[in-house]
Amino acid sequence: MTQEATPVFQIQRIYLKDISLEQPNSPAILLSQEQPTVDIQLQVGAETVNEGVYEITVTATVTTKIQDKTVFLVEAKQAGIFEIRNVAQEQLGGIVGIACPQMVYPYLRGNVADVIQRAGFPPVHLAEINFQAMYEQQQQNAQPTATPTPTQ
Repeated sequence: MTQEATPVFQIQRIYLKDISLEQPNSPAILLSQEQPTVDIQLQVGAETVNEGVYEITVTATVTTKIQDKTVFLVEAKQAGIFEIRNVAQEQLGGIVGIACPQMVYPYLRGNVADVIQRAGFPPVHLAEINFQAMYEQQQQNAQPTATPTPTQ
């Protein structure tokens, strides 16, 4: 085998790309005795940085409300730069959509819990995610649709 045919999968860097915290109804909402509702949304993104180098992002949006008033809103984007070379095209999607987010996600969980706790609230611990099931669901949802044409 030649050096060029050897598959390469390396983490170059994992970093916090963006984080924001909003408490639009403080301090009044902090005096409420009602239990808040928590809504958590997750997204995975991938972008080619250079040939064989990808930035994978996992974004979490945590919204906590009491009735219709927001207690706090946290948006965090954790990213990783991965070198992925000499991998079959049919395997690349799984690596980018499953393996990379699995490596980035624990950092996101820690940063979200930390910023919420530092804001004076009990930490919200994001649940473990089955990125394989999430990826398969995205693939299933994407297949029936036709390829979109560019809009002008």
